Amino acid sequence: MTSTSPILQVENLSVRYPGSAVPAVRNLSFTVGRERLGIVGESGSGKSTVGRAILRLLHGAALTADRLQFEDVDLLAATERQMLSVRGRRITMILQDPKFSLNPIQRVGAQVAEAFRTHFACSKAEARAKSIAMLEAVQIRDADRVYDLYPHEVSGGMGQRVMIAMMLLTNPDLVIADEPTSALDVTVRLNVLTILDDLVRDKGIGLLIISHDLNLVRNFCDRVLIMYAGQVVEELAARDLDRATHPYTRGLIAAQPRIGGSRQPLAVLDRQDAWETDRGAQP
Repeated sequence: MTSTSPILQVENLSVRYPGSAVPAVRNLSFTVGRERLGIVGESGSGKSTVGRAILRLLHGAALTADRLQFEDVDLLAATERQMLSVRGRRITMILQDPKFSLNPIQRVGAQVAEAFRTHFACSKAEARAKSIAMLEAVQIRDADRVYDLYPHEVSGGMGQRVMIAMMLLTNPDLVIADEPTSALDVTVRLNVLTILDDLVRDKGIGLLIISHDLNLVRNFCDRVLIMYAGQVVEELAARDLDRATHPYTRGLIAAQPRIGGSRQPLAVLDRQDAWETDRGAQP
């Protein structure tokens, strides 16, 4: 699944929000090939900030890096006009809750078609046909009928499939999925992940999954980065997650309830100051 030629290269990425005493992300480095890379950590660890930084969606925040390269595009040097040709076309982002990601006063099909027409010259009829075909590809039954529904008329699982269809319709090279299944129940979650995995494998693109769900990345991803307080504290193959060595990763694993496991109270993280060495330094 991995590729020797990375799609995205990030070196020493740091992000500081206005008024913050410490950076939200500090000296972060990683690559993404044609694979499924997971970024996990607690809320506030900087996971979502990384995804938005890649797309240059952090207006007002101070962003620095030694390298932020997406294929042939230097994302640090790119103008806003150049970024408009990258966002939604070559890099897309699936947000975590369709209730807040979809426009409530527009039909879902029109929103999917708009994502395509923004980047490709075509007629409304052509955009509709391609949108319906993609809705069918994400296993939405009766796609013609669903195309004309409003967001409140579809279930959470169907809404998330609509979001996936919208983000894959332009044949991107990299998909960033920010908690793509957090609003779904377990059965629908597995179904959506299977659909996403099949589409990513078929198209041979890179997938960056941002999640706090260790079980999800263990079973779905190829590699995983563990983030704590804006930094990567450990990187390993997802299949080796249970053999992680960093005490933070071990603490996250120990804090997970398991079916058939001990009924004793779950472990609580014993945070160490050493995990945040030089955290307050200027990025």
